[in-house]
Amino acid sequence: MTGTPGTPSGSQPYPPSTAGVRHRPGAPRDHIVRRDTADSTPRATTPRAKTPSPLRDTALLLALPLLVLPLAFAGGGTRRWFGGRAESQRVEAQAAKDAAAEAFYELDTAQRDLLIAIETIGAVDDSAEARRAVDGFAALGRRIDEASHRYIEAVDAQDLDRDDLEASVAVRARTELTAAKDELVRVKQELDRFGSSLGPLLGKAETQLARLAPAVERARQELLGASNALDAVREKRLRADDLAARLATLSPELTKLNQGAGQHGVAATLERAERVRREAAAIRAEAERLPEKATEIDRRLVSLGTRAQALTTRAGQVEPILSELRRRFTAACWQDLQHVPEQAGENVRQAERKLAEARSAREAQRWADATSLLSTVRALLSTTDEAVSAAGDRLNRLNAVQKDPRAEIERARFALRDAQRLAMTGRTAPEPRHARPLDDAVARLDRAIATLDSGRHPDYWHFLTETEAVRETASRVVSQIREERGSAH
Repeated sequence: MTGTPGTPSGSQPYPPSTAGVRHRPGAPRDHIVRRDTADSTPRATTPRAKTPSPLRDTALLLALPLLVLPLAFAGGGTRRWFGGRAESQRVEAQAAKDAAAEAFYELDTAQRDLLIAIETIGAVDDSAEARRAVDGFAALGRRIDEASHRYIEAVDAQDLDRDDLEASVAVRARTELTAAKDELVRVKQELDRFGSSLGPLLGKAETQLARLAPAVERARQELLGASNALDAVREKRLRADDLAARLATLSPELTKLNQGAGQHGVAATLERAERVRREAAAIRAEAERLPEKATEIDRRLVSLGTRAQALTTRAGQVEPILSELRRRFTAACWQDLQHVPEQAGENVRQAERKLAEARSAREAQRWADATSLLSTVRALLSTTDEAVSAAGDRLNRLNAVQKDPRAEIERARFALRDAQRLAMTGRTAPEPRHARPLDDAVARLDRAIATLDSGRHPDYWHFLTETEAVRETASRVVSQIREERGSAH
């Protein structure tokens, strides 16, 4: 038999036998299937005579019986020139082999493409749905391996180029190759359906991948900006040791960002990039505000020092106010103010000590300590200011009610009447939950007014606290009614 040009005689057409080759389940194969296009039809050969003689050959042919002539073309183990059933079956088997090879190639290509999608989803998404998709692809990989193994066995089972290929063998080969092709097509359809179901997961994964590079770049730029801001602060001879320490803690995070998502995962890298960006941005902002912050601390040191001095003067005026309260009013009107002068003096002295510590922290450029100490000073001075002011306010209010209690009584009654009118609006009788507290407030006001006639030195402070409580009750009822009616509308 004359072999295919460039191929040793008797070799098999592609794909080669893969007997003994093991495939990892789920992994794509590296077969590249192409159709055989070389003419594999053998040509019959006739031995050449050593000394050709046309006259002798003609005589010999005439002497032979006519029945011998067909045997001359079929003898010598060569194929028949004019076709036959075996040759027809060989052609059909070869066509089945080509179709199976094409199906195998399409399935292998689809599996490779889908593997990229699965790897993308697995790298980005760790949800239960993503894990089910990965498991589903692995199961399909086993089905693909089984179908591929069946195809390879069908290819290796028969040599369709054998000279002595029998028709029955060609028919069997065609049947096996067709069945293998059909199985490959069915698995390909399953793979296509599975790939279509991955649309939402793949879209989500690709969105995260698209965010990855910009997120990492933003983190790097913020780190660079924070470093430059610290350098600018140092040029102004301001220290920022705490900010520098915070920036140093981000160095390992930057190393992990540079190592990439392949080592640490896409989701973790995105989260890390965002965290680094936020922290670096905060460091940068604080560094840029540091010169202004130093100026503000200097201003507050001066301002709080001046306020402490003023409170020292005002605290000295509390004792005369208490003396007047003791002389003109009952003990209930001033007893809770007894310790104001002593407490005010102690608060001012403590504030001055904290101010001295804040100045030392400012000189050492311990900005956080200085800011904290100044906040403590401000709280101490505010408390002292309220206590000192309370003594003067108490005396003023007691003087006013002693002179004319009717103004305070009218304020309370006006608040009650306003609440009662609102409670009756649109109704023939008020709601009990509104009427009851208002009735109690009216009785409370009457009792407070009666205390003014109880003796030579009425408890004016008790009277003031009672009338204030009456006004608060009326205000609470009004708010409740308006809220209920607003909700109804």
